[in-house]
Amino acid sequence: MRFQYCPYCGRKAVQKEIGDEGVIPYCESCAVPLWDMFTTSIIAAVVNECGEVALLRQNYVSTTNHVCVAGVMKLGESAEETVVREIGEELGLSVKSVEFVKSYPYEKKEMLMLGFKAVAEKGDFVLSGEVDAAEWVKFEDALGLLREGSIAWQLVRAVIRAE
Repeated sequence: MRFQYCPYCGRKAVQKEIGDEGVIPYCESCAVPLWDMFTTSIIAAVVNECGEVALLRQNYVSTTNHVCVAGVMKLGESAEETVVREIGEELGLSVKSVEFVKSYPYEKKEMLMLGFKAVAEKGDFVLSGEVDAAEWVKFEDALGLLREGSIAWQLVRAVIRAE
């Protein structure tokens, strides 16, 4: 989100040079720079002891490709806590370990996605209402089910290569 008006007082922002940051919106009334804002979210490649990754179908995200578990961080929650919560909510799985892989800017939705590998024991899924289907997929088959070049594809590829 790029500010045109101050979220504190409602006054129209002016453009001001701020050190090395360059020209950005600034509220003269509140004397504050108005940095661009984005949503921070997680995306997780959930893997098990059998060399498989959990891939989801969420028709509101894609009707043609699978996706990974993803979700928005809540205030007061760490990224790792978000990973554990989202996997529990969407798949009904308990997470044994979480490892940061890489961050991915997602400009289309003004998001920063923090990518993780999460290890869970293979088990049956208990799906949330926002997940249409999920399945454990062998590493060698997983990339073919994801949209090539997508953040999920990049994350799963990085996790598979590290195994």
